[in-house]
Order: sequence, then structure tokens, then C-alpha cells
Amino acid sequence: MPAIIKTTDTELMQRIIDEIKTCFDPEIPVDIWELGLMYELELLEDNHLNVVMTLTSPNCPVAESLPADVKSKLQLLPNIKSVDLKLTFEPPWEKEMMSEVAQLELGFM
Repeated sequence: MPAIIKTTDTELMQRIIDEIKTCFDPEIPVDIWELGLMYELELLEDNHLNVVMTLTSPNCPVAESLPADVKSKLQLLPNIKSVDLKLTFEPPWEKEMMSEVAQLELGFM
């Protein structure tokens, strides 16, 4: 399931996605974008960013640190005024949400 992206500034959104790709679940050698953990990215006209993401499980050991890491990295991007990050488990993450790149890297293909 690819993330829903809402913006008119595709250049800034690409920088946002590139930054997200620097975030990893320490137990999985694939970035969180390719894992399919990002559900929605909405860049408002005033450069406030709304993010909806999930984790591989509600009991994930990085449940506290990973969302905070994502938010702090995104807040450091030039032109981003603020980041509102919401963590959800609806729908629950499934391995089918991974990109083909992630599935290949993890041996699911």
C-alpha cells in the first residue's frame, strides 16, 4: 500500500520522502518508506507537514523512538515549518505493504 501523498510542491515532497528513507527499524535492514510504514503525507500550503505512519507491530521495540526520530528529521528540513505526526495501527501493517524492493531485500520474492 503506497503512502497517500497530498501536496502541490512535488520538489519539497521528494526531499521529505528522501529524508524518510534515512530512517530504519533497527531490526530490519530496509528503510521505513520501502517497508510501507508511511500511510499519509500531507504538505499544507504554509509548509506544515501532516504525517500518518505505523509500525510493524504495536509491540515494536522502537515504538517510542522511531516516530520521534522521523519527526525530528523532518522538522530539520529547510522550508518545513512544523510536523504533526500521528501513529496508527489501522489498518495493521502487513508484509504485503512493503515495496518490491523491500520484499526482494528481505527474501520474500
